[in-house]
Amino acid sequence: MKLKFNISVALIFCAFVSFAQKSDTLTIVCYNIHHGNPPAKPDEIDLDAIANVIATQKPDLVALQEVDVNIKRSGNINQAEYLAKKLNMYFYFAKAIDHDGGDYGVAVLTKFPILQQETLKFSRIEGRKAEDRVLATIIVKLKSGKKIKFSSTHLDHTSDEALRLIQISEIMKKAKTEKMPFIVAGDFNAKPNSATIKLLDQEFTRTCIDCGFTIPVVNPKHTIDFITYKNNKNISVLHHEVIQEHKASDHLPIVSKIIIK
Repeated sequence: MKLKFNISVALIFCAFVSFAQKSDTLTIVCYNIHHGNPPAKPDEIDLDAIANVIATQKPDLVALQEVDVNIKRSGNINQAEYLAKKLNMYFYFAKAIDHDGGDYGVAVLTKFPILQQETLKFSRIEGRKAEDRVLATIIVKLKSGKKIKFSSTHLDHTSDEALRLIQISEIMKKAKTEKMPFIVAGDFNAKPNSATIKLLDQEFTRTCIDCGFTIPVVNPKHTIDFITYKNNKNISVLHHEVIQEHKASDHLPIVSKIIIK
């Protein structure tokens, strides 16, 4: 009887180890960094403050918005590269527009080597004056050997949702044929009850439902920053929170911990 019990325990332990080896737990940070310019200090750029906030979370993946690359206002620094070096991560930057002698857009940071990278430039509405917006996407291989796609984006900011709805539709179109786990994080410039987020929710799952406020940075009242993943029964959310850092940027960063089986 004791022998049978020991064998059963051993089998359960082996099954647990096998499950653990096949599952990946990922910590994901999403942060609109306001080009490293603290709102209370309009004449300063403090990327180290941004890096310190991110470092406290020990992330595997980071989605950044409002990133300057070689722009005069921020000292002609490649901010994506600078933050990646500070955090000992790989990076990919996707340009949205030309600005002040350099490039402005979004970036992704990852502790995993980048296998592939691409930029999706969203469609425009003819005759409508608006900034171009993009989706930066990378493919990485996790410790288990699984490959995933991870994206950062920053959607149109105007009160009219028309462009945001187009941008979400193009993300969803990209997702429909995707077989890998697909995570998209960013500043969606849309509240949870908006048509934009309702459309997003048809294809994606947000890591929070009753999400904490992320803007303004002082006395925040609105939630517009989200971490999402294409609907997938093999992904579950362990934790989501708004990081209470009120000085480094004009948005509060968010962090989620997920498991991919």
